[in-house]
Amino acid sequence: MSAGGQSLRWLIDKWFVLAAGSAYRLTRSPCAESSSCRYVCFEATRTGGALKIFFFRHEDGSWSVFPPAPKRPTLTLD
Repeated sequence: MSAGGQSLRWLIDKWFVLAAGSAYRLTRSPCAESSSCRYVCFEATRTGGALKIFFFRHEDGSWSVFPPAPKRPTLTLD
């Protein structure tokens, strides 16, 4: 993970204030092993209803609520 990157646990603590005994669920993307789409969905149940946030894994190992930029084709000269 890069020096500026955030761990998944840190981001969950930032976005959710979980009381002891709170109900929550963390699900991985169906293609978690693929490098093209790596994300998890964190769902917490609150009195007002369920709240879901998707966290995306970036190439440097950090997590973010924003998906990584798509890879663009490149042209190299040999």
